[in-house]
Amino acid sequence: MSNDFIIKAENLHKLYSLNKQRTFKEFLPALFSGAETKYSFHALNGINFEIKKGESLAILGRNGSGKSTLLKIIAGVTKPSDGKITVNGKVFPLIELGAGFHPELTGKENVYLNGSILGIKEKEMDKLYNQIVSFAELEQFMHEPVKHYSSGMYMRLAFAVAVAKIPNILLVDEILAVGDLRFQKKCLSRIKEFQNQGTTLIIVSHSRKTIEDYCQKGLLINNGNQLYFGEVKKALEKYAQI
Repeated sequence: MSNDFIIKAENLHKLYSLNKQRTFKEFLPALFSGAETKYSFHALNGINFEIKKGESLAILGRNGSGKSTLLKIIAGVTKPSDGKITVNGKVFPLIELGAGFHPELTGKENVYLNGSILGIKEKEMDKLYNQIVSFAELEQFMHEPVKHYSSGMYMRLAFAVAVAKIPNILLVDEILAVGDLRFQKKCLSRIKEFQNQGTTLIIVSHSRKTIEDYCQKGLLINNGNQLYFGEVKKALEKYAQI
């Protein structure tokens, strides 16, 4: 592997310990003995890849294959059980939009709150604020508590905050269905702008067109196991066969 990568995964594993589901007959003895029966679940089992600055990667696989777990490891939300992940840049995850929003606070207050969570200082947010409001198209509602927002308004504001700055690395997990079709196109155009300015994009999507339009490389995972890493067209072909 080369030395000019921005993200490099080396033999990543993620193991979860889960409580075993019991029948009622099994539950009573365990209740009195205090014994807990657990089993291990391998969410990821030996993932290897590297991407360079400005490259784009699609993570492919059916539901439950480990895609979101891998995104969370890249974002630093969780750590691998074994192996190594190296990330040379600041990660902006579009994974759980609006996770830091408080329903009782106004749209404006939540913009500053969520911006601080993303590492945007108050003075910098002062400069970005009007751009965020304009992108979200919520000029008339910024002084209303977000608990009164529709789900579409909520997601539009969250997306606008998340893409206020040009990120080094952008993680996208099936959140491009933000608002109506016109606004979705606006979101995709913003992501394309980032790519044109050198942002590294990692995307999880079931849309073949989105993957073909935005990604150069593909990583195919099935039941936590890596089946392929390389050219995106070939990754899509292999994905269609599983």
